[in-house]
Amino acid sequence: MNQHLKQLIDLSHVDKEIDAFEPQIEEANSKYEAALAKKKSIDTDIENLTNEIKDEQLKKHKNELHLAELSQKLEDNSRKSGEVKTEREMKSLQLEEEIAKEQVTFANEEIARLEKIIESKKEQVEVAKVSLDEIDANLETVKSEVDKKLEVINKDRQKVFIQKEKLLGSINQKGLTFYQKIRRWARNTTVVPVEDQACMGCYMTINDKIYADVIKAEDITTCPHCGRILHVVESNE
Repeated sequence: MNQHLKQLIDLSHVDKEIDAFEPQIEEANSKYEAALAKKKSIDTDIENLTNEIKDEQLKKHKNELHLAELSQKLEDNSRKSGEVKTEREMKSLQLEEEIAKEQVTFANEEIARLEKIIESKKEQVEVAKVSLDEIDANLETVKSEVDKKLEVINKDRQKVFIQKEKLLGSINQKGLTFYQKIRRWARNTTVVPVEDQACMGCYMTINDKIYADVIKAEDITTCPHCGRILHVVESNE
């Protein structure tokens, strides 16, 4: 096999190994990131509930002020009732009193309703805070586990990087430039085998002449359809 082709095949294997570390790193980080996301979600829930409680308390306060005004109005009407001189004034005063009493009833009911809502939301906040404390307590443990996994992964990855550096030091620069140009779009399918006279990158059949060139492996041969570098799998690969 052409030495330059052999180097590119070896380089493609090393690049695949390097790229394979990324999902391992993502998987290792995912547990910690999930815990952080859960913590952020609970923090947001607590903040929203706290704001909602403030809104409900403001509504309750407004009703309490209105209730105080109505109580004062009823008191004033009670005092005025002893001063009325005509039946018309009496009826008008009675009507005002009835309306005020209805409003008092509504205000009291609204205050009671708002108090239940406020209490419910406060309970939700307490439950959320308990969950938050549990996550905070567990976060350091999760971080420690993730760091240990990443340490092992990075050590293995560093070994492969060293292997790649050695390979790059001996590889033909013209061939390397050609390889890197294809890799920009083909990624880990830059160098692919030929099986059943078909390119395993685009799965298109190649003609007999190109197939013969691939088998000879005297030079770097590319797929006429997709441009990937082709080779046949040797028994010792």
